[in-house]
Amino acid sequence: MKTFKLENEPKITTGFKTPDHYFDDFSAKVLQQINETKEVKVIPIYKRKSVLSMLAAAVVFIGLLIPIVNNYNNTSKELDEATLETYLTYQSNLNQYDLIKELDTKDIDKLNKSVALEQETLEDILSSNPNIENLISE
Repeated sequence: MKTFKLENEPKITTGFKTPDHYFDDFSAKVLQQINETKEVKVIPIYKRKSVLSMLAAAVVFIGLLIPIVNNYNNTSKELDEATLETYLTYQSNLNQYDLIKELDTKDIDKLNKSVALEQETLEDILSSNPNIENLISE
């Protein structure tokens, strides 16, 4: 491969040139343009003919935004029962005493009200469980 030397190759001109004596009075021209005040024509928004179309677009936008905001605000941060049960199942260092320790009186009252075992169901559980002594001791 041939070595490339920048000094030996022909140089390409950029094609951009500043006019002669451009920067001599440049600052004076800029200051003159800054000092000149141009009157700007202001068109108020209520005089536009498309106010009705903008209003209709805003109503449609708000109408489409309401279900999204409603859904965003209603997302519950509470755990569902299946997720909580799965978490507790796979935690090997958690036992029943740790769970009991975290319950307060409201939770215990809720448990007492929601657990309603019939006599036959209780007898079936006790008769089918071979570790009755462990259940009684606990």
